Amino acid sequence: MFYFIIDILGTIAFAISGVLVAMDKKLDVFGVLIIAFVTAVGGGTLRDLLIGIKPVGWLNAPLHLLIIVITVLMAIIFVKQLKHIRRSLFLFDTIGIGLYTMVGVEKGLAAQLSPVMCIALGTITACFGGVIRDILCNEIPVIFRKEIYATVCILGGLVYFLLIQFPIQNTVAYSMAILTIIIMRVLAVRFKISLPNIYRESN
Repeated sequence: MFYFIIDILGTIAFAISGVLVAMDKKLDVFGVLIIAFVTAVGGGTLRDLLIGIKPVGWLNAPLHLLIIVITVLMAIIFVKQLKHIRRSLFLFDTIGIGLYTMVGVEKGLAAQLSPVMCIALGTITACFGGVIRDILCNEIPVIFRKEIYATVCILGGLVYFLLIQFPIQNTVAYSMAILTIIIMRVLAVRFKISLPNIYRESN
């Protein structure tokens, strides 16, 4: 039940971030729904394809589709309130990557993959819905820019595997890893911590 709740919360968070991006691009209602959908399930779809889950998760979980539709409708209705939240897109995107990273790690563990591969799956789950969202909305994906994004997912996964070496409940380790991802990304943006750009200066 704990992991199911985390999955649902991640779906809601990413769906809202998709809605906000789509609205900024002035898409119609159908466009908003599609962007919210691919943001919420894109990373999980790629993850499931990589580990051979057929059909992919959301095809077996109509509840997720219903939640995305309800989230989109609620976000449209209360969009003014959402936009009053400072940097609301950043907030929901950050919550989403924290939750979805650990959903991906859990899927990797269920598939009996090594910790490295579990962390890779967690990062894919967390990041690639946003990549698809940004590409469809004609933006350079956040993961490819200076802002720390995938890095915090990897570090959160490492924290999880470190914590489970100690005699603590798995749900505690899971929750601490999620909080680590969220807090680290917030701090990175707050203090402008980023990976270096590699570019050539024009002559």
